[in-house]
Amino acid sequence: MNFKDKVAIVTGASSGIGLETAKLLAERESKVVLVARSKDALEQLSKQLPNSLVIVADLSKESEVRSMVKQTLEHFGRVDILINNAGRGYDALTEHIDISKLRELIELNYIGPLAAMQEVIPIMRTLGGGNIVNISSGTSFMNIPNVGAYSSLKRGLNGLSLTAREELYKDNIIVSLVYPYLTETNFGKNMLGKPRLEAPQPKDSTLPPGDPPKYIAEKIIEALQSGEAEILAHDWMRNIK
Repeated sequence: MNFKDKVAIVTGASSGIGLETAKLLAERESKVVLVARSKDALEQLSKQLPNSLVIVADLSKESEVRSMVKQTLEHFGRVDILINNAGRGYDALTEHIDISKLRELIELNYIGPLAAMQEVIPIMRTLGGGNIVNISSGTSFMNIPNVGAYSSLKRGLNGLSLTAREELYKDNIIVSLVYPYLTETNFGKNMLGKPRLEAPQPKDSTLPPGDPPKYIAEKIIEALQSGEAEILAHDWMRNIK
């Protein structure tokens, strides 16, 4: 894939996986649209990345997600790549899941990516193709106590993404999923419900430590280059229950 001058939207770009992905795309001479709620962090990053655009948006609000794509089109005139990375976790036993908080999570982790896809698909179709990468989670293969709310939404995103891949293949719009393992970011600190460090862990206590965010960013680049349907941080992840 030739990344030069491609316009790439990266959500959750203010830190972690999104930030590292934005850097890798900029290194490949893409024009990167940096999206998150943190204006200061985005503007600081934008100073390092030529031809980047900052869009401050709350991606749990559908209207702001759709506006994000419209602003990108107005500024650059095209959208070639969408990286749906923004998300938030929620740790709680099933019997303790707060329904109001779950609705917030649905808006951010499922409705947001769907709305973004709906906005970019017609644009990409007129351009003759494009790439969409949705960031899932290794927990969508696992049955880990306290993570049911989060992992179930990621499973839903998996199904949506793989179905969209079949629907859009004829338009040369390639939809891929990337499944991170535990990643060394602020994700755990920012999640709803019970802090991850106190949550029950998978039965397999021999699991390796988390990955640096740049490692997952490299997997996202791999998904864009290969066009594969699913890219796992580690092949063994499907076998963990």
